[in-house]
Amino acid sequence: MYLSSVELWRTYWESVSRPYTVFICSVTAALCYLWGRKCETPALICSEAFSVFLKKHCPVVAERFCPTPWCWGGRLQTLVCALLKSRPPVSYRNELIRTTDGGQISLDWVDNHTSETYPDSCARPTVLILPGLTGNSQQPYVLHAVSQATRRGYRCVVFNNRGVGGEELLTPVTYCAANTSDLEQVVQHVKGLYPQAPVLGAGVSLGGMILLNYLARKRTESGIVAGITISVAWDALKSSDSMEEPLNWLLFNKHLTNGLCQKVTRHRKILEKVVDVDYVLKARTIREFDERFTSHVFGYKSCVDYYRDASPAKKLPHTAVPILCLNAADDPFSPQSTFPVSIVQTLPNVALLLTAHGGHIAFLQGLFPRGESYMERLFGQFVQAVFEHPKDIERACGIAKDEPSQQHSDGGGEKPSRDVSSQ
Repeated sequence: MYLSSVELWRTYWESVSRPYTVFICSVTAALCYLWGRKCETPALICSEAFSVFLKKHCPVVAERFCPTPWCWGGRLQTLVCALLKSRPPVSYRNELIRTTDGGQISLDWVDNHTSETYPDSCARPTVLILPGLTGNSQQPYVLHAVSQATRRGYRCVVFNNRGVGGEELLTPVTYCAANTSDLEQVVQHVKGLYPQAPVLGAGVSLGGMILLNYLARKRTESGIVAGITISVAWDALKSSDSMEEPLNWLLFNKHLTNGLCQKVTRHRKILEKVVDVDYVLKARTIREFDERFTSHVFGYKSCVDYYRDASPAKKLPHTAVPILCLNAADDPFSPQSTFPVSIVQTLPNVALLLTAHGGHIAFLQGLFPRGESYMERLFGQFVQAVFEHPKDIERACGIAKDEPSQQHSDGGGEKPSRDVSSQ
């Protein structure tokens, strides 16, 4: 027996008007709306020549970035990434190297002996990875970066800051964003082992600050062919202000400060020779920790002096290799107002890629953002572009290795322009 059209409509209405159906449809519609609204092409700020190179060899820079629709805002992106991000299996070979001051640094290697692209280990390109403030080689973003690089045939080495890689502190010295001596020794060590293999530096958050400060100090003598940074804090003082906003302190600052204090506790026996450990452990913010510990250990008069020295934005004109920097406008660690847009506009060798959303070291995409995200795709493409097209990127960035007098040192070279798709 067939239902009349009236009965069909009545049955249909009874189904769609049920509360759970209305709720599901409303949520789905809202997510679709938000997803579509947030999908934007990142702003690419760099010279015209560098822009052409990136769009050709790193096509992800010109794609629309669609953040996970249910991750509203940078805070949620950051938290979800920390909680849900997958951890690709990586087997490291650990090496401890001694420093000139009697300390030691833990390096975690992935030699990639099975590389088909570069079977000769002497010529196999090396990616040197610098983790964030309390991070080491086991962080999900590091594991994903290693996976991206090794699948392309490259070797990886993770530079664990002193005291965070599982090794003991032999001297009462740790690390800070302004001190680049340890990185210099690591680069010298890597180049000593593989003098013919190019090295690319990849720094995340504090690791990116160290990398940029190093590249600015060493200029053409860095031993690194290119750099990529993710979620760098361009102005340490303003970053600290942002992190001390009530919600940011509760969600991030408190946790990171506890992590720093735990490391001091672990190495208490040697660190109490130079600081009042009990006083340091009472720190409730990163700024208090840096005032009581970092500034003292590295000889700064105050935390403000340390933060000024650590901030990399104004040092970019002194860099001399191609650099790609990824930041999100809603990063709670790095306020958008601190992004060095005007500085980058004058430089031929630096590109600043800005997304409207993405949080801090997150850039999550898709409904279930456990796998590789936008930043991993960008990282993989840029690393491959640098190693596979070295001459092209040197020309794009105005770097003439055969003529040192024409090398970029303070903003010379081709007149750059701002290439902004939309944001």
